[in-house]
Amino acid sequence: MTTSTTALDGGWGWAIVVASFTAQFLAYGSPQSVGVLYPEWLHAFQEGKGMTAWVGSLVAGVGLIASPICSACVDNFGARPVTIFSGIMVAGGLMLSAFAPNVQFLIFSYGIVVGLGCGLVYAATLTITCQYFDKRRGLALGIVTTGTSVGAFIYATAQNELIVLYGLDGCLLIIGAVALNLMACAGFMRPLNMPGYYLKQKAALERNTEEQLLEKPPLDDLKITTGSTTTSPEKAQTVKELLITIDAKDLANQTEKKKGRFLAGLAIMKVVKKKQQAYTKYMQSMYEILQEQAMVAFCIAIFLFSLGAFPPVLFIEDVAQSQGLIEEVSVIPLVSIGAIATCVGKLVLGILVDIRWINSIYLYAFTMFSGGVALLLIPVTKSYVGLQILSAVLGFFSGNWSLTSYITTKIVGLGRLTQAHGILMFFGGFGIMLGPPVVGWFFDWTQSYDLAFYFSGGCVVLGAFILFLFTLPCWNRKHAENDRPDVHYTNNCDKVASVA
Repeated sequence: MTTSTTALDGGWGWAIVVASFTAQFLAYGSPQSVGVLYPEWLHAFQEGKGMTAWVGSLVAGVGLIASPICSACVDNFGARPVTIFSGIMVAGGLMLSAFAPNVQFLIFSYGIVVGLGCGLVYAATLTITCQYFDKRRGLALGIVTTGTSVGAFIYATAQNELIVLYGLDGCLLIIGAVALNLMACAGFMRPLNMPGYYLKQKAALERNTEEQLLEKPPLDDLKITTGSTTTSPEKAQTVKELLITIDAKDLANQTEKKKGRFLAGLAIMKVVKKKQQAYTKYMQSMYEILQEQAMVAFCIAIFLFSLGAFPPVLFIEDVAQSQGLIEEVSVIPLVSIGAIATCVGKLVLGILVDIRWINSIYLYAFTMFSGGVALLLIPVTKSYVGLQILSAVLGFFSGNWSLTSYITTKIVGLGRLTQAHGILMFFGGFGIMLGPPVVGWFFDWTQSYDLAFYFSGGCVVLGAFILFLFTLPCWNRKHAENDRPDVHYTNNCDKVASVA
């Protein structure tokens, strides 16, 4: 199966967008509105807020930390099988959580199983959407990623109603059954390119059938070839493709049949050496990425933002209840207000970043600073209306998550975007995992959310200042004077500071 250039930017691509949007809606609806479930788990299991918070932090952070593994699965097996498997994981984890006897079981069933399933869905939907779109890729990705925010908005209200009607266990069983529709979404994800696993299987079958007639490719040629007359022209492999497609066992078996065990051992040594070189090149590329001062500052900012800005998604409903505002609760939960504001923020910030005179990094720093101020105001807000306003403000500026790929491309260039984005997702996932437990421990220690949200807001504001200060043009001139003439950078802070 070869890539059809006529299929880009239209046609079946829009069916892919709808399927991917629906997949993110179904997978992330409950995890993004986990703040509705959090008070119910507190009452059901009578555990500390810090321990219970691990459930919500893991479901959001595990998928991000495991994003390199999820991407490798999509590259090797394709978006459709991965989405089917993720549907089983998400639905199974949600249904299993209905029978959880304690918080520790929830940490596994909801936090890890559902979190990994969401990570697989995210990688699969973004990959298949990028394959079908070129010129309109930004628009398509923007539509797909809003599925998480729309899902959080609807699921927050739906889970509240389901808990009233059927209880917490019934709610989890029903939304788990609904998540099975992820497998139906996978049916629409028709691949444009045959994944690496199937290419290797096809190559192995054709080598076995044509072994007596055709001479096999040399051992040093590690590129996968099908041996048929319809093979498309070979393209140079990237580091990630090299790590996926090298199959030492297959090469050893091929050589053993033809030239004996001695040459098979030599072939294994050659393949191991090639693998070592590939991993060395991969690690060297990551090291070079982290040499960019703007990239390091962005990683720190992402970590601090995730550490401080995610806890309100989990704790905001409990904040309203702990302050005695439960009688004023409206039909629309605070989580839903934040989710719909995040959806609007993604679209508005995406439009602003395309304006030439707006610097994308400084825009991101401004959104971080504004979100940090909103966090600092939560402890002094004593009305439910005030919490609604702050939830909307914080949700709007949390839409800056959609700018990460754009800013990363400006810093490291398009060629290293995948690796750099994986590094950023690791820092973001690590911050999301730590944020809610830290806030919960602050409450268990002080019996108040005040100090916890001051800590969260301080982290976000500090991240904004670090990102702003370390990307100023004055740093770039000093860095350029100390650069060696034989080193060429794909991009640098000076370009980032001057290009919007």
